[in-house]
Order: sequence, then structure tokens, then C-alpha cells
Amino acid sequence: MKEGGHVLLYIADLRSFGSGIGDWGKRALIHHFRKGFPSRILDQFTSHPSRIDSLQALMDITLGFDTMYHERQKEKSHHQEKKPEASKSNSSSSNQKNKNFQKRENPHYSLLNKDFNLMVSEKERRIKEVLCAYCGGKNSHESCFKIPQKSLPNHQANFPAREKPE
Repeated sequence: MKEGGHVLLYIADLRSFGSGIGDWGKRALIHHFRKGFPSRILDQFTSHPSRIDSLQALMDITLGFDTMYHERQKEKSHHQEKKPEASKSNSSSSNQKNKNFQKRENPHYSLLNKDFNLMVSEKERRIKEVLCAYCGGKNSHESCFKIPQKSLPNHQANFPAREKPE
């Protein structure tokens, strides 16, 4: 069962699963049912006072927990919608200021064009000074450890071939 999913669908799936497997016994079905619970439901069972011995009782209690959870989620969403518009505009302007600040603080940002690729002048400088085309370090492009494995050509991404014993 997914973390935000509804227990009712999970119960329907379990019933169709249970009808197809024959007689496992009630303890096995209870165990299988509990195994799929998200943490929000398992946490609520720790505060439940009594032991649950039937699958139907477990389903009923779980359905109650799930209903309370989804009602609370609706309350939270309604509460967030009622917040004033002014606070939203203030937060969006502060987010814009943070983005601009991050752009200015990044020393490599000036080396990139609008498509976030190296500028032609920077590429030429790295070639002229025999620097790595990826990181700008003094190592060769082939031996650069900063390159993610995905961006290497296939023959470099694999492990080196073993030498044949003589």
C-alpha cells in the first residue's frame, strides 16, 4: 500500500488475493495484511489497547485510522488555502531574491551561456592551457574523476580489461 493511499482499496485487493489462494489460516492473512501498512497506520496501532484476533476487526480498525488520516489531510489543505495572499507574495519575492543571490555566488556561473554550456572563449582557454574540458583542472579529460560514469563513453565506463596471463 502506498503511503498516501486509501485502505479501502488495499482491503479490496487483499480480499481478491485471499479468495485466490485458498485456506492460509487467519493468522497468515492478518500478517500479510499488516505487512503492507504504511508507517502512519502502524504508528497508530502502537497506541491501540487491545489485541486484534480477527481479520475483519483489523480491517475495521485500519479503515477507521485511514479515515481519520484523510480527514485530517483535508483539514490541513483547507487551512492552507485560507492563508492570506500577501504572505504568498512575500514568500515568492524572497524566493526570487534567494535564487538571484545563489546565481551571483556561484563562481562558475559566469563561464556558462544562457543554455548552461561553457562559453566558446572558456572552451578555447581550456584547450590552449591543456586543462580538463569537464572540470577545468590540470588533469586530462580522460582521467577526470569528477565526470559522472554516465557521461563517459562506453569503453571508458566499463572496468579495464584484464591482461592475459603469459
